[in-house]
Amino acid sequence: MRKRNIPVVDLSKYVHGDAADREAFVADLGKAFHEIGFVGVVNHGISKDLVDRFYSESKGFFGLPRDVKHKYELKGLAGQRGFTSFGKEHAKQSEVADLKEFFQIGQEEEPNEGYASQTMDNVHIDEAPNFTSTGMELYQAFETSGSHLLRAIAVHLDLDESYFDGYIKGGNSILRSIHYPPITQEPDSAIRAEQHEDINLITLLVGASAGGLQLLNMDDEWMDIVPEENEIVINVGDMLQRLTNNYLKSTTHRVVNPPREEWHKPRLSIPFFLHPVSEMDLTCLDRCVTEANPKAYTDMTAGEYLDERLREIGLKK
Repeated sequence: MRKRNIPVVDLSKYVHGDAADREAFVADLGKAFHEIGFVGVVNHGISKDLVDRFYSESKGFFGLPRDVKHKYELKGLAGQRGFTSFGKEHAKQSEVADLKEFFQIGQEEEPNEGYASQTMDNVHIDEAPNFTSTGMELYQAFETSGSHLLRAIAVHLDLDESYFDGYIKGGNSILRSIHYPPITQEPDSAIRAEQHEDINLITLLVGASAGGLQLLNMDDEWMDIVPEENEIVINVGDMLQRLTNNYLKSTTHRVVNPPREEWHKPRLSIPFFLHPVSEMDLTCLDRCVTEANPKAYTDMTAGEYLDERLREIGLKK
């Protein structure tokens, strides 16, 4: 049996369980985030059929000719909708581009009253007419599961369970379909995705079509992450780290190149980056600022932080 490098929790115990089940889930989730930074989630409510259909649609889109895909790379959107071509994005601390191309699908729901709409139109593909619509189905399923996880995180932080609800309704979440093409020549110091932390509150990831995902643990050791079938993987992003003044840490991770004998194999990966509305205040929570843990961040909204990070990774000029 393959050794698990990350713990696993059962989301149905929080959504449908009794008070003891819910309390145990919150404790296990918090422990995983503090000790490892990643956690596997089963019984998450996202159907395997839907995931499989979107993987199939993604393979179809990325298999289109390059000039066709480039029709759907729209200027002025900072990669937040539609296609982003190979070699455009890089990690914040790196000038070397990642070995990937990707397509992003965003929010279509209006936010709660009192928040300005950040909605941009999604990009639909003439040559793959079911790609974006299937992605939106998956987007909504991820958003539902993510909302349950954020409720548990709020309880772990001694906040009202519904603390995040109003911020994520109509928020700036992104479903990203990532294609790592076959490696055809010796990479110039590049790997499929250089080490980085995610920008958002939490990331939900369904298993990729090939291995390569690694996390940097608390002992500064790289560990392989290989989810079991029908399992999603969750990690904390920079916005939640900022809000909690480093009480919940954003976990460094990367996607390494396969062994040379597997360079011919492409890799598909589908993360969901759960973002709040732009107006959410990311000022460190008072309960997370102490004499032993003084305030580490300047006050900033989620929109301001997103804009800053998109510039740092090369998607916004």
